[in-house]
Amino acid sequence: MKTAYLDCFAGISGDMLLGAFVDAGADPDILRTELSKLNIDGYHLHFRRVAKHGISATKADVLLDQHGHPANNGHGHHHHHPHRHWPDIRHLITESELSDLTKQRSLAVFERLASAEGRVHGMSPEEVHFHEVGAIDLIVDIVGTAICLELLGIEQLLAAAPPLGRGFVECQHGTIPVPAPATVELLKDIPTRGSNIEAELVTPTGAAVIAALAAGVGIAPDMTFTAVGYGAGTKDLPIPNLLRVLIGELAGQQYPTEELTVLEANLDDMNPELFPELQDQLLAAGALDVWLTPINMKKGRPGTMVSTLCRPGNARRLKDIYFLHSTTLGIRIYSVQRQALAREMQLVATPYGNIRVKVATFRDQAVTIAPEFEDCRAAAQAHGLSTREVYMAALAAAHHHKPTS
Repeated sequence: MKTAYLDCFAGISGDMLLGAFVDAGADPDILRTELSKLNIDGYHLHFRRVAKHGISATKADVLLDQHGHPANNGHGHHHHHPHRHWPDIRHLITESELSDLTKQRSLAVFERLASAEGRVHGMSPEEVHFHEVGAIDLIVDIVGTAICLELLGIEQLLAAAPPLGRGFVECQHGTIPVPAPATVELLKDIPTRGSNIEAELVTPTGAAVIAALAAGVGIAPDMTFTAVGYGAGTKDLPIPNLLRVLIGELAGQQYPTEELTVLEANLDDMNPELFPELQDQLLAAGALDVWLTPINMKKGRPGTMVSTLCRPGNARRLKDIYFLHSTTLGIRIYSVQRQALAREMQLVATPYGNIRVKVATFRDQAVTIAPEFEDCRAAAQAHGLSTREVYMAALAAAHHHKPTS
C-alpha cells in the first residue's frame, strides 16, 4: 500500500502540504490544471525554492491578482477575501469535474473544518462563514492537497503527532491564543506534542487534513521510502520551518501504531447500579473504550475490574473520574500500543443529507464500512425517521461508491 507519512516536526499548514507534495514529485502544472476545474479565478499558484537552516525546500504561494502577494503566509495571517458559507464550498467542489476520490477527500477536510468552526462560534456547520478558511488560498490548499494525494497515488496517509506551539495570533476576530480554538477542536482525540516555540505551528487547515484523512497518528511505520519532500512555511523559526513527507511502501503488512494508555481499578465494594454511570462519565470525558471484567479478589470476594483505554493526554482527567465516581483507592496505569486497520472518513450523499462513513481497509480492500451513528441520528431527527433507516441509506450509498481506500 503506497503510504505518505507527514513528519510534521515543525508543524503543518496548507501551503506546507502543497510544497511538500510538489517537492516529492507531484507535477505543479497538472496540479494547476486540476485546480482550474473548480472555476475559481483571480489567483496564481506559484512554487519557488527556499532554504531553511540549509535544507532546500519548496514554498507554495497563492498569489491573488488583486493584491499581488501571497494570501496565506503559512503559520500566520490570512488576508481578507469574500466569505463563503460551507454549503457554497461544498457545491463548488461537488459540481466540479474533479475526480470522485479528490472530491471525497476535499469534502471530508472541509466537513471537519465547518464542524470545528461551528463548535467554536456556537452555530451549526451549515451557518459557518469560512473567514480565513473560506478564502481562495485555503480552498486551493485543501483541494490542492487532495489532488496531490491522487497524483502521487497515495493510498494511505499517516502523520506524526503535531506540535502545538504557543503564544497569540491575530485573526479577523481579534487576538486569539495559539493553537487557535478551531485547531484545538480539530485535534481532539489526536496525539499532539507540546512546544516552547512562540508561533502558530499547526493551522486549522493542517489540523483538518490530519483529522479527516490520516489513518493513524504516531511514530513512523516500517517502510521503504521512494520519495521525500520538504514543504516550507514562511516564518524563520529556531528549528527548520518545514513539513517533511516520506512516501513509499510499508514493510510487509503494516498497520498504524498508536501509543495509548490503559487505566484499571479492582472494585469489590461498589453498588452494581453505579457502574453504568461510571462508564458514561469515563466515555464522556474522552475514553476510547470502557469495559468491565468479573474477577475473584482476595478472601474469595467477587469483584469487578473497570478498564479504560484512552489517549495519553486524557489519562489525568479520567483518573479523577475513577476517584470521584467509584470506591477505588488506587488505579493501575500503563502504556500500550494499538495497531489498527487503515481507516478513512468519507462523505456520502443520502436523501437525508451528507453522512460521514468510516471505511477500514485490509490489504487494499474495504472490509468494514460503518456510517457515523451521531450523523445518522441527527439526520433522522431532522427528517422524522428512525436512525436505522438513515443508517441503511448511508450504508447503501457507501457500497454504491465502493470505496477502496
